[in-house]
Amino acid sequence: MATSSTPQEPSAFVRRLPTGERLPLPADSVAAWETFPFEGDLRVRPLQPPVLPEPDRHGEHGPEQCRTCLKPVTEALWADDHWRLDAIGTESRLPAVVLLQPRGHHDLADLPAERAAELGPLLQRAERALLGLDGVARVHVNRWGDGAAHLHFWLLARPAGLLQLRGTFLPVWEELLPPVPDEERRQTHRLIAESMAAGGGTSYAPTP
Repeated sequence: MATSSTPQEPSAFVRRLPTGERLPLPADSVAAWETFPFEGDLRVRPLQPPVLPEPDRHGEHGPEQCRTCLKPVTEALWADDHWRLDAIGTESRLPAVVLLQPRGHHDLADLPAERAAELGPLLQRAERALLGLDGVARVHVNRWGDGAAHLHFWLLARPAGLLQLRGTFLPVWEELLPPVPDEERRQTHRLIAESMAAGGGTSYAPTP
């Protein structure tokens, strides 16, 4: 797996920034959006100086130290020879939140061509599995690469009718809503796994 590298010195972009100063909050900032989860007076935190070189992400140095690689495939909801679909922890505050990940230790930049060709159809299958759940209007697909070096795509199901949860802040709302009851969450996981397995691979979600 190719490891990421960061510069040793700040770039011209970073040098131009007012490091250490508190930035103004523009009048048309995201805080004015109707989907913004919070209200009241807000202040932007002072911009911290850069940390270079950046600290390693989890699993940066190979599969031996990677949480995804060390997690048994039987703990996934679904898997085939090259991919796995995992639930997030033991609690959910949305109808469903899952991770699609390659079983090999790759990031997006070094994902083998064969796996890259599979990615689009698999994201479609996973989205369809979540859209097939009761009361799901949209599925948000996100990829952030700062926490772990092992490629992972988040799929978050947005409840139908809750327009306040649309868009960018759905992951924030996911931390604020009340938890889904355990049995409902387990049933949801079974339905997702069965839907994925109908197109190939194996469901590992526990049966009732």
